[in-house]
Amino acid sequence: MARKKTTEIYQGKVGNIDCVIDWPAGEAKGWALVLHPHPLQGGTRDNKVVTTISRSCVEHGLVAVRPNFRGVGASEGEFDNGVGETADMLMLVQQFLENYPQLASGIWVLGGFSFGTSVGAQLYSTLVQQQKAAPDAVIFAGPAIERFKFTEVNLPDHTVLVHGENDDVVPLSESMDYARSNNLPVVVIPDSGHFFHGKLLILKGLVEQRLSAIR
Repeated sequence: MARKKTTEIYQGKVGNIDCVIDWPAGEAKGWALVLHPHPLQGGTRDNKVVTTISRSCVEHGLVAVRPNFRGVGASEGEFDNGVGETADMLMLVQQFLENYPQLASGIWVLGGFSFGTSVGAQLYSTLVQQQKAAPDAVIFAGPAIERFKFTEVNLPDHTVLVHGENDDVVPLSESMDYARSNNLPVVVIPDSGHFFHGKLLILKGLVEQRLSAIR
């Protein structure tokens, strides 16, 4: 369980980025950045899929950072189709590690759901292009990686993609096409829709399996 929950404000390209930070009970092993679904479709950092991924990370001893994208909650700016959101997350990563330098040498996990996976994928790729430290694990649920792509995306072969069999928002075939062209595995949860209703415990278990494999 989380020791505490705090709210912190970071600076993005157009203003404040409002973040909730979930802290583990003991000494942190590292941190996780977990990104939420589409802001114009009700997506926030409090989405159940986002909080499920975050909770797994906290129970694994990680500090979990859940930002609101532009125009959501107290985060300033307007929706920018993933472009501005990716730039904001780059700034957030730098500022967060400046505030908590002790976490820079620990485990870093990048998680996301739906729209958040597109931002996350471009964040990962940009970090690699800029020769900056990249996450040790990438865990994406209901991936919509290429829907908002504006630059080349290259995810590591340890990426975990989790998709619901009956997803009617992002069809399973979309993930399969992406995974096939990038030689990545996809974990399919039977009878699950986009929001993993009734399947969140399964999703949590899959996240826990991946986190346990990090050395």
